[in-house]
Amino acid sequence: MSSGLITFTLVHVVISLIGILSGLVVAGGLVSGKRLEGWTGLFLVTTAATSISGFGFPFEKFLPSHAVAIVSLVVLPVVIVARYLKHLAGPWRGIYTVGAVLALYLNFFVLIAQLFLRVPALIAAAPTGKEPPFAITQLIALALFVWLGFAAVRGFRAASSATPGAAAQHT
Repeated sequence: MSSGLITFTLVHVVISLIGILSGLVVAGGLVSGKRLEGWTGLFLVTTAATSISGFGFPFEKFLPSHAVAIVSLVVLPVVIVARYLKHLAGPWRGIYTVGAVLALYLNFFVLIAQLFLRVPALIAAAPTGKEPPFAITQLIALALFVWLGFAAVRGFRAASSATPGAAAQHT
């Protein structure tokens, strides 16, 4: 691997991890009814950068990670419109919340897949990525993110229905 590709990979991984960590903070804020503006911006920028930069790696065939990146790049503009252009008004609040959690899940899905491709113990457990350990891990992650999505919608919706003074404290 060339030094340029090594550097590109390192930058991509760091951006991805920042996106996931900031996304977890944002999701936690949604569950508690808070917007966390700075974290939200960081999450959206790094998540978009992760998806875009994933296409910068050399590849010979279309991979599942490309499909996930495309879905993410469809979801993210909707999330950005809901948050910054529609200001979470009406149904846009729910669209934003579900979209943000979905974008985070997609990043996490790829993280799990990459771990199963790179960590020796995980490679041994699922050498082709089609074995039960990989599927079970992804299923558990999906279940956790579905639960997180419901909790985020419930928590963030509750914040919008609070009294105007109380809602201002959560934003």
